[in-house]
Amino acid sequence: MSQGAAADAGGPDEDWRAGLDEVDAALIDGFQSGFPVEERPFRAVGEALGVSESEALARVERLRDRGVFRRFGAVLNPPVIGSSTLAAVSAPEDRFEDVAGVVNGYRQVNHNYRRDHEWNMWFVVTAGTREKRDGILAEIGERTGLSVLALPMLTDYYIDLEFPVVNEDRFARESLDETEVNATRISEEATAGLSELDRRLLLAIQDGFPLSATPYREIAAEVDAPVEAVLGAIERLLADGAVKRIGCVVNHVVTGFDANCMVVWDVPDEELDARGEAVGRLPYVTLCYHRPRRPELDWEYNLFTMVHGREAAAVDGKIDELAADHLPFDHERLYSTETLKQTGARYDDLVGGRD
Repeated sequence: MSQGAAADAGGPDEDWRAGLDEVDAALIDGFQSGFPVEERPFRAVGEALGVSESEALARVERLRDRGVFRRFGAVLNPPVIGSSTLAAVSAPEDRFEDVAGVVNGYRQVNHNYRRDHEWNMWFVVTAGTREKRDGILAEIGERTGLSVLALPMLTDYYIDLEFPVVNEDRFARESLDETEVNATRISEEATAGLSELDRRLLLAIQDGFPLSATPYREIAAEVDAPVEAVLGAIERLLADGAVKRIGCVVNHVVTGFDANCMVVWDVPDEELDARGEAVGRLPYVTLCYHRPRRPELDWEYNLFTMVHGREAAAVDGKIDELAADHLPFDHERLYSTETLKQTGARYDDLVGGRD
């Protein structure tokens, strides 16, 4: 969907806050993570918000139905669970829709965006194994006849799309302080050491939690395990990083943060970690990571940053600041101009060789 058409399809408009009260605001901005891992989580949420358990549940359901929340549940961490990569193709305009249909036809493609660049279609492939991931990339290349630019994450400096939205901020994290950053090397192989229960559990929760007073009990029934075992497994998956957070996943486009720009930088290799860590600490940078150069495809960029905002001018201003004060290197700005697909990561091949 193009940004211009977003309002007609439930996207951003001036009225998304209509009818929201202080409790809704506290729920939206306060429970994007840290959702209780206990048998009746909405009881604890209600106590924190000063409302009943049933009202807390009803508010989450209402905000999801309005599109403010995309879903409720766990945000999984693809590089820890399996094997994931960002990829791109340069699709001719007269074939663009056909190519998008091929790419989006894979369950393992969970994000796909048109970007204003020669490499104009950018998507993420996530699978349980590197072999499966690379097989999908090869199939896309064969079926479309296009070169595929594969850019797996090598170092995670900072990745977090959790930020306040009930405000008038021009760009994400404007009102927040500096961020803690840790450079984390990423393997392209599955590294989580998942148990059989972990695997069944991740498959059960990848599309979200049931919206009920006892979501963990319902999940336990689905995976045929005691609820205590499920609660313990989720706590462990959080601690190990396989699950990044549990909460209400905000729709940033609906809430006005629809001007997002991926900026790619040609940083000297010997300066990469120092620059990446410094930039990752900046409060307006929502994503910062190292991906490989691909000189054989004329791709010389190795540092990726994302800035999300409500206005393109505000985002451009922060990128100007990045270039002037932090990353004085060649760079390109790849604005997202159309959302072609956006879902949670899919792991249908985690258990028993499924694909």
